[in-house]
Amino acid sequence: MTDDRLIYFAGSIRGGRDDRALYLEIIECLGKYGSVLTEHVADVNLGGEGETLNDRQIFKRDIDWLMKSDCLVAEVTTPSLGVGFEIGKASEWGKPILCLHRLTEGRSLSAMIAGCNDLIVREYRSSVEVKRIVDDYFLDNKLLSPAWPKS
Repeated sequence: MTDDRLIYFAGSIRGGRDDRALYLEIIECLGKYGSVLTEHVADVNLGGEGETLNDRQIFKRDIDWLMKSDCLVAEVTTPSLGVGFEIGKASEWGKPILCLHRLTEGRSLSAMIAGCNDLIVREYRSSVEVKRIVDDYFLDNKLLSPAWPKS
């Protein structure tokens, strides 16, 4: 693991908590590649109403974390305005972005994510497959390389 690599993981909180257990698996996988700044996204005690901090405190903290992160990994199956906002900001700042989308009948990925050339979208069907995608992404994109540019 590269201790100085900072990873911002984004997943739905107020948009729905159905994938919380999956978020935990993804965060554990990401931990092999650096420090995940947003481990709380998978917290079992974090409900759909969010955190005890007020909205402005959450916004400031999360923007600060996103700004100092080296990359963004977002699980985008459950639509979330916050996750979309974070993807937009990371794209604006030129950060590497991986979006993970579980193929689910009756649920399509937003064209604003699927059609964006500034990020990589990978579809999956199982937690085993999503872990392989994360591993491949970090290794194939040489995000572990010391030569990888930090923003």
